[in-house]
Formats: sequence, structure tokens, C-alpha cells
Amino acid sequence: MQRIVIVGGGYAGFYAAWNLEKKLRPDEAEITVIDPRPYMTYQPFLPEVMAGSVEARHAAVSLRRHLRRSKVVAGQVTRVEHARRTLRFRPADGDDVELGYDVIVITAGAVTRKFPVPGIAEQAIGMKHVEEAVAIRDKLLTAFDRASVLPPGPERQRLLTVTFVGGGFSGVEGFGELLSLATALLDSYPELTLADLSFHLVEAAGRILPEVTDGPGRWVVRSLEERGAHVHLNTQLVSAVDGHVVLSTGQEFDSELIVWSAGNAANPVVAQHTDLPVDERGFLRVRADLRIGTEAAAVPDAWAAGDDAAVPDVAVGTPGARTVPNAQHAVRQGKHLAANITAVLRGREPKDYVHQSLGVVATLGLGRGVFQYRRIVITGFPAWLLHRGYHVLAVPTWERKVRVLAVWVASFVFGRDIVSLASVQRPREAFVTGGVPRPR
Repeated sequence: MQRIVIVGGGYAGFYAAWNLEKKLRPDEAEITVIDPRPYMTYQPFLPEVMAGSVEARHAAVSLRRHLRRSKVVAGQVTRVEHARRTLRFRPADGDDVELGYDVIVITAGAVTRKFPVPGIAEQAIGMKHVEEAVAIRDKLLTAFDRASVLPPGPERQRLLTVTFVGGGFSGVEGFGELLSLATALLDSYPELTLADLSFHLVEAAGRILPEVTDGPGRWVVRSLEERGAHVHLNTQLVSAVDGHVVLSTGQEFDSELIVWSAGNAANPVVAQHTDLPVDERGFLRVRADLRIGTEAAAVPDAWAAGDDAAVPDVAVGTPGARTVPNAQHAVRQGKHLAANITAVLRGREPKDYVHQSLGVVATLGLGRGVFQYRRIVITGFPAWLLHRGYHVLAVPTWERKVRVLAVWVASFVFGRDIVSLASVQRPREAFVTGGVPRPR
């Protein structure tokens, strides 16, 4: 029996394990999935979690519930020594544990790319996990409650100022959805007006959404600006100390909420703590068949996919091209991993991963979106419907599809839920204080 260890339970890891369970007999392999979180996050839903259009738990797929034959281990892998066929992982409690394997699959995913901007580490919230999306939503709702009892002035303006750093898909989608939520909230806060809101999107490049062509990118900028947003192109964040935002253009303002979505960086475990080959950026060198290695030689019994792997994009036909690190590729790479690992274990040759892009689609808020497939561009409400239709089909398991659809129907009939549960971040405060306000 082969011991298969999958490092990372994200898209690629979850789909690899899920499909290995279907393809391999119980006596062929023992599958172990190691991840600090016991669930897979469906990241395309995070912007809608922020806006209250998707319940937070519905954007997470339980590994233990759906991987019935795999052993799920809650821990952080700290070292991979493939020469010895061992790895070390760190559970939440106790010492590091060493684990042996026969076949390793690394789908650990990338981490948020950060820059040494003063104040960012203390002030900003990322956009990779469900907990972050919930925290962003709750912070905005709490800011509305606080601002509604204040007179017009600098403090009210600070509370209702939101800054997103990064104009990629996750940043633009999150920005558009949160702007949609904030605008809708004004109906419930008669003390506040649209002029009180100040939303800023900061992008170092000269355009946003690099996955689409220039025309749709410009349309998105115009659409956001028509809704009152400020889009700062060719602009860098210089400082965010104590929430005081300083831009490279010289503009300064105070911002209660700062969201950092400035791209991905190599997972440090992959980049620095493994004897497997990595490229100059710290991503695993991967062949077209998803085996780790080069075209000249594959590393035996080592596979990788997803955001931590430099997977050749065979479909585009350009030498050196790599697949885009998005959910569309990660899901299909996970399925392809399972098929290739099964083939090799049964004495057959693995096949190259080839996937023609299905296009790109983004939500920009309730009823607004953009879609592009080659030269076909759709904007507005039809694109938003395409976005919802695609992702409700793409989210794994029928149980999650039904739950998400039910929330969408309820939101359509009754509107979005605007309750903030920010107090869950301090669950003992009410018990300790007994309801007595804390001294200022």
C-alpha cells in the first residue's frame, strides 16, 4: 500500500484527495492531507462573504466531511526532506511530528505578498481566508454604527474611509462588493449620506485587472468612479502608520479600514524548507505532467500543483509560459493530479496538463460584473449573472451549492443581513466587564 501525503487542503489539494479516493481502491493507497485549517476555502466567494451575500461557513468546505477515506491532519508542514521521504509538521499543540511517505503531493498554495510599508503589519487585513473576509465586513458595519452617532467631521470621515491596496481580481472584486454593501447600508443609516463615504483603490501599475484586456479594465475603473470610488493608478502606498494613509502622489488621509490584496508570494515552506527544486521566485519547478522536476528529469514520487507551483501552460503554446494562479487552474490541476498519480501507481504513463481558459469573470457588487472570453466582453448585470452561475456550479459538493443558493434567494427577498458580530473577536469581554463600559 502506497502512503500518499498531500501538503495543503486548498483547491488543488482537496480535489486531488477527493478524486484519488474515487480512483484508487482502499487497498492501493493510504491518503493523508495536512493543512492548518480543516477546510478548503472557496476564495471566489470571499468578496461576497464581505458583502453579506454568502454566509461565511458556506465559503468553506469541510475536509473531514467530504474526504471520507483520507486522514486529515491539522498542522503546519515545516520541512520536507524528499531524499529521506519524510516531512515534519507542527500541530497546534505539542512538538513537531515526523511523518514518512511514499508519494508526496505539494499543494500548499501561495501566501500574501507583502512589502515593508510602515504600518501595514499593524493596520491591514488580508484577503485570503474566510476569517479575514468576516473581519472586514464586521469592521465596516461597526464603523457605520460608530459614525452614525458622530457629527460631521474628521472622525466620522475616518470611520467611513476604506482603502484597498492591490488592483488584481481579488482586490477589485472585494472593493466593488464592499462599496456595494456600504452604499446599500445608507438606507438604514439616515444620519449618513453618500458624501460621507470615501473608498480608495490603490494600484502601483497603470491599470487594474491584468487578466483582462485594456478595454474592460478601463470600463471597470469608470464604473467604480461613477459609484463614487477613487481609483489611484500608478500609485504606491508609502505609509499606513496608525491608519494614516500616505500615497506616493502626496495625497494623505485617515482610513479606518485598510485591506491588503497586493498579489501572491511563494509559500516559505516551499521556497526555503525543502530539498525539492524551486525557481528563482521560490515556486516549485513542475513539468507539464505535474511531476516536480525539469523536462529533462522528473523527481520520483513528487508532484505539485496550484499557486505554489510553476506549472507550464501548454495550451498557450508560448515557451516559458506558466498557468495563471487562479481557481480555474487549481481545481483542474487537482483532478489531473489524481488521474496521473493513479496512472503511475498502475504502471501507466502520466499525461500533460492542458486547459484552455474559460475566460475571466468578476463581480463588482450586487448586479454588476465584467466577463471576458477572448474578444467577447460582457459587462453589467449579465456578467454578474454569469459570475454567480459559474461559481455556484464550481463550488464543490451539492451540499454547498444548495446552501449558497438558499442564501442568495433569501437575500433577494429580504435583503442582505447587516448585523455585525465583531464582538466574537473578543468573546469574553461582556462576561468580564459585566456590561460596564471600558474606561477610555
